[in-house]
Order: sequence, then structure tokens, then C-alpha cells
Amino acid sequence: MGVPLSQAFAVGKYILKQHLSGNKRYPLVLMLEPLFRCNLACQGCGKIDYPSEILNQRLSVEDAIKAAEECPAPIIAIAGGEPLLHKEMPQIVEAYLKMGRYVILCTNALLLEKKIDQYKPHKNFCWDIHLDGDKEMHDRAVDQDGVYERAVACIELATSKGFRTSINCTLFEGADPDRVAKFMDHVTSLGVEGVMTSPGYAYERAPDQQHFLNRTRTKELFRAIFARGKESKTRGIKWKFTQSPLFLDFLAGNQTYACTPWGNPTRNVFGWQRPCYLVGEGYAASFKELMETTDWDRYGVGNYEKCSDCMVHSGFEATAVMDSVKNPWKLAKFALQGIKTDGPMAPDIDLTHARPAEYVFSKHVETKMAEIHEAKAARVAAALSAPAAE
Repeated sequence: MGVPLSQAFAVGKYILKQHLSGNKRYPLVLMLEPLFRCNLACQGCGKIDYPSEILNQRLSVEDAIKAAEECPAPIIAIAGGEPLLHKEMPQIVEAYLKMGRYVILCTNALLLEKKIDQYKPHKNFCWDIHLDGDKEMHDRAVDQDGVYERAVACIELATSKGFRTSINCTLFEGADPDRVAKFMDHVTSLGVEGVMTSPGYAYERAPDQQHFLNRTRTKELFRAIFARGKESKTRGIKWKFTQSPLFLDFLAGNQTYACTPWGNPTRNVFGWQRPCYLVGEGYAASFKELMETTDWDRYGVGNYEKCSDCMVHSGFEATAVMDSVKNPWKLAKFALQGIKTDGPMAPDIDLTHARPAEYVFSKHVETKMAEIHEAKAARVAAALSAPAAE
């Protein structure tokens, strides 16, 4: 595992406390999306089609701090959009670190060289830089040449300055196991803590709908990749991941897991997103409201059509981590045997009774746009009614 032992111990202690207290639903990672705007236009992204009025919205420092005060998750992952476009991001990160949280700042790294001196290395802070494979794979995924090389240069820069650094690698249909394995061999030499990997989620609004993996292809792909990882290990190259070993085992088809949508609750410019980071079908005004009023049984693999092919870390990592704590013998077995890359796969959840997908995105956009226009009109009215300066 590529995360520090102190972080793994803190998370394990938190889960054990929740378990002993009888809490059935509790958060592990707060997913903060302080803005949706990005300086890239990736074809697999579900955020880039919002109207400009919404893309211009930002969570304030106060909003970000309040989200962490409401949600007790020990880890906060800041995503987007591109978080480094947020001018107050250094203050947000500093506030979270003072609260004792572990902070993962996800970035495409295009602004990192310019912004890095606004941050200080800290044992609880990690840059998570997006690299979706080798140069050709990544630049194709982000639809822009030269991004891979800039990201690698920033990994080296951040590491040289004493920052913790990891890689976020999302894989899509067409990924070649041999190329991915060579990529993993290479990034291992960069000195990163590890790689967080996952199949891409089929956002209904993503421009490219042809390259998302279904469940069967996800398992086949990751089995093939992990098999090559065993070959790399025989050559003295040991891949490191920043994820639960049992989640990786799940990707290879060896665990039957339902998702834990409340494990990674999301706070963005709309509010607290129901039910999860990937599916936005309603918003709550507070974390408490999200947890208490969301009908969780309506979502997840086997329950809802939009969830049928999902095997993404934000849905299943919490399940795997909780399983690791509750059933430590599974980790012991994993440590001895590693990831099984051949033979029968674990049975999957029945998808035949999943309710049909609902498409409500436009409704949420219309509601938010109305709020923005009302707030703007109120500001104009207040300015017009203010007494003129003498």
C-alpha cells in the first residue's frame, strides 16, 4: 500500500470506532468540488457542459470549512473542475490541515508550477496528479498535446520540493494491458507514493460515450494489467497503489461488493449531491439532510440502471476499506496470495431488476440558473436603491 502508515492507522481507527458504535452509514472521504470549471476539455468528463454562469460559481472558503465541519470524514479529496483555478485554494487546504484532516488535492498539473509555492509540504497533504496512461494515452484522453510531459515535470518538481505526490489514473475501453503495465513501471521510478486507478464512469453528459468500460471488460482489463504487474515484480519493479488491496482485488473480479455511496459524500456548488460523486439526482442543504433523507436503497449496482456498469473507486473503495477492517483475515490472505488473475471470477450482483435511469440533469441546472439570476437581480436592485455618495 502506498499511503503512510499513520494515515492508514488513523482511517482504520476511525472505521473501528464507527463500527463499534453501531453506525451503519458513515463517510470516509469528503469529495469537495469547489468549482466545475477546468482548463481542459476531456472527452470523458461529465462537468464541462454546464452553462458559463454555473462554471463561474465557486465555493467560498467559509463554505468549504463548513462542509468539513458538517462531515467528519478523516480524508478530504478536492477535485473539480480544476481546483487550482480557485484563487482561495491555498486557504482552504491550510484550513483543512489545521483541522487535522488528510488532504488530497487532485489536479491536471497545468497550473502547478505557477501555484506550487503557495503551498507548503505537510505530512497530511498530497498532490494527486492525473495521468491516464502513457504520453499518447493521456494526451488523447485530455484531448490536448503536451499535457503528459508537463504533468510528469510537475511530479518531479513537487517531489523535489518535499511534497507527497501520487497519481490518479482512469482507464477506458481500448486500454492495452501491455501499455498500461509499461506506464506503471515508468511512474514507479518517479518516486510517487503510488497510483490510484479506476475505470471511468459513464457520465451521461460526457462528449465521448463510446469508450466507457462495462463490468465484464473492467474485470478482464484489470486482471490482465495485474498479471503483468506480477511479471514486473519478478524484475524488481513493485507497483504501489494508494488504495485498499481489496478494492484492487474487486477490480480483478475477485470480490462481490455493493457500492457505499455515502462513503464518499460530495459537496459542490449545487449543495450536497445525491446519491454520490458520480450520479447527481438531487441536492441536500446539509450533510445531515443528505444522510438522513436520501433513499439509499434506490441506488447502486442492481438497484439503478445508471449504476449497472460502475466499479469506480468513489463508490466501492469505502466498501473495500470497511471490509478490510471488519474482516482482517481477507487482508492476510491477500498478503500471502496477491491478486488472483486467472480462474473463475466472483459472482456479480444481479442487474435484471434495476429500475430504469431517470434524466433530471436539466432540472437541476434550471434551478441553479434561476438562483444565480435572482441573486444577480437582487444585487443590482440593492445597488440602485443605495443612497448616492455625496
